[in-house]
Amino acid sequence: MDLESKILSREISQILYKRGTFIGTAESCTGGKIADAIVTTPGASTYFKGGIVSYVDEIKERLLGVDSQLLEEKTAVCEEVAVQMVKGACRALHADVAVSSTGIAGPEGGSKENPVGTIWIACGTEDEVVTLKLTKDEGRNKNICMATYHALHLLLTFLKERLPNTELAEENT
Repeated sequence: MDLESKILSREISQILYKRGTFIGTAESCTGGKIADAIVTTPGASTYFKGGIVSYVDEIKERLLGVDSQLLEEKTAVCEEVAVQMVKGACRALHADVAVSSTGIAGPEGGSKENPVGTIWIACGTEDEVVTLKLTKDEGRNKNICMATYHALHLLLTFLKERLPNTELAEENT
């Protein structure tokens, strides 16, 4: 894991620990790399519930509750699937917040609609989810690393925006 991801992971862990918030992951194209980044920080067992690597649609449907019709109509590489994966991970893992990834890391598998490098990332709660779409193909390994980094960054931003100002003030003193 690169230095930037380690720094993000550390910040995320501090926020989750301080708030008593539990997190889970639902990953497809990143294959568990986001979960790996989250648990790199010592003490992760106090806030990390677990992760579901749902590499095939069957697991997205069965374990995360992703709608089969949505997968048929839009494929797994769409914003709506990323959102349903977050909500499904929150339910399945009894987590307060979750982060998901779904896309095409490459080197093959792309289409005109979803070329290699198209990756949807989402994070949030059962009630509120934010998303990010990546579209740059830099090769399989780099695509996975970039998706992991952006997932951590999106998660950190999501968590920071939802902290009460009093906790932020305490943190800065």
